[in-house]
Amino acid sequence: MYPEQLVLPMKEELTDNGFRDLTTPAQVDEALKQSGTTLAFINSVCGCAAGAARPGVLIALAISAKQPDNKVTVFAGFDHEAVARMREYLLPYPPSSPSIALFKDGKLVHFVERHDIEGYSAQMIAENLATAIDEHC
Repeated sequence: MYPEQLVLPMKEELTDNGFRDLTTPAQVDEALKQSGTTLAFINSVCGCAAGAARPGVLIALAISAKQPDNKVTVFAGFDHEAVARMREYLLPYPPSSPSIALFKDGKLVHFVERHDIEGYSAQMIAENLATAIDEHC
């Protein structure tokens, strides 16, 4: 498990921008069973999370014509049980962190896996995600 002092600033980058930090399986269930759209970010300490994924998500929200009804995040390597529950909703995709999921009425409609993040710029990730947000929200 990563130390709290390392993880908290990375969580705050999202929670300071309106994301709800989910730390239990029950919170994940509650968030993903809501009607409407939910943007879920599986956060990570890796460099691609800091350099591309988190900035890409925030840019996408800034440039999207529409917005998801809900924004949530879980932290891989820290909130183990919440992440495990989130990954159940992402099946058949294998575990991937960081990753970005868009749900509509509890159904996964768009997923950005780690291999879609590594080697891509924040702007490229943002454009991909903004297109999905504008289509489904």
